[in-house]
Amino acid sequence: MPPKVQQDEIVKLIQQHQALLHKVCHVYCDQEQDREDLFQEIVIQIWKAYPGFRGDSKFTTWIYRIALNTAISGVRKAQRAVPIVYPELAPANIQDEQADKEKEQQIQFLYKAIEQLGAIEKAIVMLYLDDKSYEEMEEIMGINQNNLRVKMNRIKEKLRKLTQEVAYES
Repeated sequence: MPPKVQQDEIVKLIQQHQALLHKVCHVYCDQEQDREDLFQEIVIQIWKAYPGFRGDSKFTTWIYRIALNTAISGVRKAQRAVPIVYPELAPANIQDEQADKEKEQQIQFLYKAIEQLGAIEKAIVMLYLDDKSYEEMEEIMGINQNNLRVKMNRIKEKLRKLTQEVAYES
């Protein structure tokens, strides 16, 4: 266990970056309980790895890498497990304005389409939506920028088709 001063530092940094961690959890998990479990697992991995953080990269890059690797590992484990189907939860807060409904519906279509992507594709999309440069994405993912650009173009086309299919099915 890290020394008390280091523990306080880790807690502070995790609190500062928890929105990033929640975003990763939301992309990789459908159910609230699963998101909470993934968040806890990511925090544990950060806690374990922090003493080895050398500062060679930005802290956000390092934390992204841990969060994504933890989420992707969890997806791979889940693919080997027996699937459990949960009923869809109804939205708790429904807006009356048509524009808000349409925007929310488009976002839901996008998330449903993202759910159908592979683990690596999800990570690339999330980083892209988080306005990360291809240089930062390369550092986080360990995939060279040219390959990332090609993958991103393919993912965009795939998402266009998937969102149309999801919208058509709804």
